[in-house]
Amino acid sequence: MEEEIRYRPVSILSLLTELQTTTTLMVDLAYSAVLFNDLELAEEVIELEKRVDDLKTLLLMNTAIAVRNARDAEAMIGIMRMGTVADRISDAAGEIANIVLRGLGVDPYISEVFTRVQERIVRTKVLPGSVLTGEALGKLRLEANIGINIIAIRRGKELITNPKPKMIIREEDVLIGRGSDIGVSELDKLAKAELKKVPRPKLEVKERHL
Repeated sequence: MEEEIRYRPVSILSLLTELQTTTTLMVDLAYSAVLFNDLELAEEVIELEKRVDDLKTLLLMNTAIAVRNARDAEAMIGIMRMGTVADRISDAAGEIANIVLRGLGVDPYISEVFTRVQERIVRTKVLPGSVLTGEALGKLRLEANIGINIIAIRRGKELITNPKPKMIIREEDVLIGRGSDIGVSELDKLAKAELKKVPRPKLEVKERHL
């Protein structure tokens, strides 16, 4: 049984910002899920779709509370339309993700073309024994070391988008990152405790001949 969303006072601006951030992430995850036939990414999209539904409900509640007269109602039309657009984007991303969840697949030619893209998205869970546990994102320097940018962290039911460098990674966190094929593989191994140390970039040193 789904949890009922109850009214709570939330800034309309913060709701709109979270809707925009979440739907943008959903689109990225949905396309990556299809192109790389990734079930975990597809499942994350469906979870986010539920979150967008909750955010839209909260937006409608807070908008209704804010309306006191005809002028207020006119001013809120644009905000309500933005909520509707976000909902439509969310639904579209969910439909894309369902291509993977239903095992429908995509045209092999499209898959072949997108295997050449330079960036991928990965979703990986931090398991016991991972060197990532207890470390701040900024200290790990994942983007500099393995070419992966952590764009979101799922912590239980909470989704933390654009996490700050001071964010401490916890065991059971689900990391969502964007980067190269090699970086994606290394992040997954780090999270699963298969790599015991964050790899450092290899620098080529050329000898100088006098």
